[in-house]
Amino acid sequence: MGKSQNVYDNEIFFEGYKEIRKQENNYNILQEQPAIKSLLPDLKGKRILDLGCGYGESCSYFIEKGAQKVVGIDISKKMLEVAEKENSHMNIEYLEESMDDIDKLSGKFDIVYSSLALHYIEDFKKLLMGINNLLSEDGLFIYSQEHPLSTAHEKGQRWTRDENGMGAHYNLANYMESGKREVTWFINGVIKYHRTFSEIINTVNECGFQIEKILEPLPSEEDIKLIPKMVQDFHKPNFLILRAGKK
Repeated sequence: MGKSQNVYDNEIFFEGYKEIRKQENNYNILQEQPAIKSLLPDLKGKRILDLGCGYGESCSYFIEKGAQKVVGIDISKKMLEVAEKENSHMNIEYLEESMDDIDKLSGKFDIVYSSLALHYIEDFKKLLMGINNLLSEDGLFIYSQEHPLSTAHEKGQRWTRDENGMGAHYNLANYMESGKREVTWFINGVIKYHRTFSEIINTVNECGFQIEKILEPLPSEEDIKLIPKMVQDFHKPNFLILRAGKK
């Protein structure tokens, strides 16, 4: 198995992604981030590893909440350049590494955290075993990914829409076929990996974790006022978020 694809260093992809992140209100800000952060414990004195740290915003957040040491890794040089510029701190270390290579890391962490990155990884079990090895005895693994109902999609229209263009229902297909998906997001050929709920949950348990909580966040009434199309998320959630303790 080769290294994960690095689309974030593609200029067109990076610029498109940057424009989304500039928006005052988007799905990350309104849904995913509040949900994943709700699963964090008290961070005072904690050592945290952020997998797929991107711009380093979460790394800065952890320090603000009292973390002792934060290591952020990302495969993208462009993302880390932004992180070093906008979210540097004496107690944050950024490393240009693939998540496929976390076995190169040393030391122990109290929390391994990852926001919307693990669906880019082919060998989920190998990664989880590596995460478990890096966690301290009472360590926590907290991560989010695109919802399995979303990653299942291969081709055709995702939604059947009403006369107003709103999603009336989601067109689910190929859900039980785990594996590689090639999608178009800013550029063609973006590679993600689909896993069913049972595969995700069983793999997490098999790799030495005890699942403590699973979230599938939904928009609030206020969110829907800001982004009206979020009402369709009551048909299909966008994110799966999981907190697991080391057994």
